[in-house]
Amino acid sequence: MSRLREPTHDSGYKLLYSHADMVRDLLRGFVPGAWVHRLDLTTLERCSGSYVTDDLRDRADDLVWRLRWGADWLYVYLLLEFQSTVDPWMAVRIQTYLGLLYQDLIRAKNLSAAGRLPPVLPVVLYNGVTPWTAADTLEPLIEPAPLVLDTYRPRQAYLLLDEQRLAKAGPLPERNLCAALFRLEASRGVDETMGIVQALVDWLKAPEQTGLRRAFAVWFGRIFLPKRLPGVQLPPIGDLCEVYHMLADNLETWTDQWKREGIEQGIERGLAQGMEQGREATRHILVRQVRRRFGATTAERTKPLLARITDLQQLEDLAEQLLISADGDDWLQALRDICAGNEQ
Repeated sequence: MSRLREPTHDSGYKLLYSHADMVRDLLRGFVPGAWVHRLDLTTLERCSGSYVTDDLRDRADDLVWRLRWGADWLYVYLLLEFQSTVDPWMAVRIQTYLGLLYQDLIRAKNLSAAGRLPPVLPVVLYNGVTPWTAADTLEPLIEPAPLVLDTYRPRQAYLLLDEQRLAKAGPLPERNLCAALFRLEASRGVDETMGIVQALVDWLKAPEQTGLRRAFAVWFGRIFLPKRLPGVQLPPIGDLCEVYHMLADNLETWTDQWKREGIEQGIERGLAQGMEQGREATRHILVRQVRRRFGATTAERTKPLLARITDLQQLEDLAEQLLISADGDDWLQALRDICAGNEQ
């Protein structure tokens, strides 16, 4: 008998964002620009398998929605990204996925009234410990080229929503399901969590929201609480009210363990952030030194290559390589060799 796969943070989020109310609050609360108010949020619908290629259907961490924007459709490509390290090639991945989506829409003849492809909003929802540092457009990842080739240079971009940083940056939108989720992820105590759960219970009272209420309960029982309370045996949870009462009944028992786990996570987070800050500082110094030695063009070509090197020791060793490189081409080739070796 095959073993059941352990629930992942990605699958928990996919369950939540399979509900239109979550996507609606994401668009309404976190997508910049007044143009969002012209979207007909009542028309949100999840794209069925007939709209999405096998390549996309096989992915476990993305969702495709569409909604009306005037007479035509706007597509929302939602990528749930919960890997432990930042992917410096995210812009390339986004371009690939959108190309697959467009190919499928062409095959299915899901075009606008004028026979054109619909616009797509690509959103990357990231919940990692370290801040997102990858380029948010494809252009910086490509080597500079003669001006005549500028017309052919791809410029794919995506909207990044870095949950941890959004939750800590300041006030989040009121009465917003996504904001509540972000606050839960950043919460540090049982009392704070209970307050957010009570708000969710109040917001999701309507019978038609039973499915989303249960999705939150499943996320709490299989993802959130086991992470905060490792080793605690939890009964099956089927509703948010059960989550609230469970927290209330175990407030005193769980508070100390929750705090200890929070302290340990805080230490791990601090170490991870410290390492990332060290890498960024080393990259910054190297680029400055390259600019002084080989000029601005070589410095700009250096940046995307350094972004692909995550080992702090390798970055520090490059200071010596910079001293012995005969010219800019020699330096860039040394960087490419390191990147190629890391990717093997």
